Amino acid sequence: MDSDSADDENRPPSPADSPSQSDDREDGRRGVSDHPADAEDVYAPEVEGRQYRGTWFLPLRYDELKQAGETDHYPDRGEGGAFRLTDLPRVPRVGHIVGPSAIMLGASLGSGETLFWPVLTSQYGWTLLWAFVIGVLTQFVINTELQRWTLATGESVFRAFARVADYWPWLFLVGGLVSLGWPGWAAGAAKVGTTALGLSGTVTLVGVSIAAWKLIAVGLMVLIWLSYHVSSVMYNAVEVFQIGLLFVSIVAAVLLLGVSGSWIELADVPNAAATVGRLPPGMDIAVFLGGLAFAGAGGYLNLSQSLWAREKGYGMGNYQGRVKNPFRGDDPEPIARDGFTFPPTRTNLKRWRGWWRVVQLEHLLTFVFGLFLVAPALMSVAIHYAPGTTADALQMWLTDVAPVLGPLGTVLVFLVLFVALFTTEYAIVESFVRNSVDAIYEVYGREAGWDLQTLFWRVLTGFCLWGIAIILLFTSPFEGREPFFFLVVGAAMSGVIMWPYTALVLVMNTTRLPEHLQPGWARVVAMWWASGFYGYFSVLLVGNTLVELGVGAFETAPTVFGSGIGGYALWAVFLIIQSYAVARSATAKRRADGTVADAELAKGRFP
Repeated sequence: MDSDSADDENRPPSPADSPSQSDDREDGRRGVSDHPADAEDVYAPEVEGRQYRGTWFLPLRYDELKQAGETDHYPDRGEGGAFRLTDLPRVPRVGHIVGPSAIMLGASLGSGETLFWPVLTSQYGWTLLWAFVIGVLTQFVINTELQRWTLATGESVFRAFARVADYWPWLFLVGGLVSLGWPGWAAGAAKVGTTALGLSGTVTLVGVSIAAWKLIAVGLMVLIWLSYHVSSVMYNAVEVFQIGLLFVSIVAAVLLLGVSGSWIELADVPNAAATVGRLPPGMDIAVFLGGLAFAGAGGYLNLSQSLWAREKGYGMGNYQGRVKNPFRGDDPEPIARDGFTFPPTRTNLKRWRGWWRVVQLEHLLTFVFGLFLVAPALMSVAIHYAPGTTADALQMWLTDVAPVLGPLGTVLVFLVLFVALFTTEYAIVESFVRNSVDAIYEVYGREAGWDLQTLFWRVLTGFCLWGIAIILLFTSPFEGREPFFFLVVGAAMSGVIMWPYTALVLVMNTTRLPEHLQPGWARVVAMWWASGFYGYFSVLLVGNTLVELGVGAFETAPTVFGSGIGGYALWAVFLIIQSYAVARSATAKRRADGTVADAELAKGRFP
């Protein structure tokens, strides 16, 4: 049920009317309100917390709110307008806000956790498990940092990028199209379905022979498009469908582990500790980078964490509208171009600490634990039944593993693959459309007077039609490598796109947020690692790709030394960008220290 259908009198009072609103600090004075913050001030009662189930939008009289001053207490405006002042909403329980990370988990299961990592571990054993663990934990940091700006201002990460420079959203949009514009997961799910049902071969329609798997893949794309019309709030439909599909996929994966008897392979996991940091000889960099990117969701997908947090109503996003279905007849909800910020009173600082805690827990308990449960289970099955395979991931599951498991095991393999691949394609459509619509709207559409809801529907329809066209027109030179070839291309590009936006988010969150909203030093260091991690492997991939295209001067050696002239240039670009990100973020952290009194009240564990 959409929360906006509740009667106004059942809603809690608007935080804009709370007493601490008067202490807005517009005059730049240091210090915060001396009013004590008790549990009722900080944490939402049960009836209020339940409003976040589904989604919750609490409208404010935007034009009547005071503007935040350009002081150390508020976010830097950059290229945008002033933020409006109001209090941070009270903090709900973790169970009330589950949703965004579940969608992200669904995007992950059909990529790295079902395809890339099982086939990598079948080839190299547990020697690469360290990279999977590091990839997941690194994405935990990145994903929660992507939510920070939205939690603090109600603005999307694309609006934040536009405040830095208008070209950033366009660059990431192009990168998203290159990495996610190929419906490999729908194609993979269809391939699994046709194999399971014995529908291999072709179907003749209007005198044209079409592979049966292509027709099923087209049907899945149509089903995704239709599902958006179930709810007046488009995000709500996605969340409900994804959680349902996730439940089926996770249960099936755990059952498969038990039925197959492959759980005995988990006993060898401790021995993999000796291989930490090593890559097997001859490792394909494109596949490895794809695995790193998809040790989790990866690439353009991760940017959706910000938009899903706004749709769900996290923090200051509670005051921003949601994208509605333009055909349901409901009034559109306003999404302010310039978002909100809160005065750093004692109550608000404690609320921020509470919000940051529940947001991290939601991502940890849903996304991270979900990956650590499902992925090793599927890896152990691949190691047990397809050691040293030379097939791609789909062929490994369908021809090496499924036939030797018996009837129940075979059904579970098909079920896990089909549902995981379909949930990923669903999440990809949702992520690409939502990200791209927001990027276009923030840098052009809003000023042009476009309607956000209509734009969303048009991009959704166009992207689904594009996917259908690609599926139906699979021809040379890709015939014979479908659909896993498209997954490798998309995964590798996703790894490359993660480097620039990780560095940008790091700089943005340290230079443009005030002391009490900035990431702590531990997180800053973790983001240094993340940008360096993806940057390093991106340089290797770009160099190797150029060499394969005949440009030998761009050879990049893993040890840097021994690279070609062009390879050294690539390493130099990486070093300059990484050094800049580290220096800017460290300088901003030191300058912000002590600029907001009682800022320590906002700092919890891993702030």
